[in-house]
Amino acid sequence: MNRKETFVVHIISQENATWQGQVTWLGRKETMNFRSFLELVKLMDNAMAEEDAAG
Repeated sequence: MNRKETFVVHIISQENATWQGQVTWLGRKETMNFRSFLELVKLMDNAMAEEDAAG
């Protein structure tokens, strides 16, 4: 689990004391929208878990 991945986070707005925007996983060239910081972290965590399961 020492593998590194790169995510690009684009914050589009900030409402209700949290961020909304898009995150791009460069390893797969996949972009996902998020509605909160917690959702952003969960998206990145799930992406890493998918890679661990696949590889």
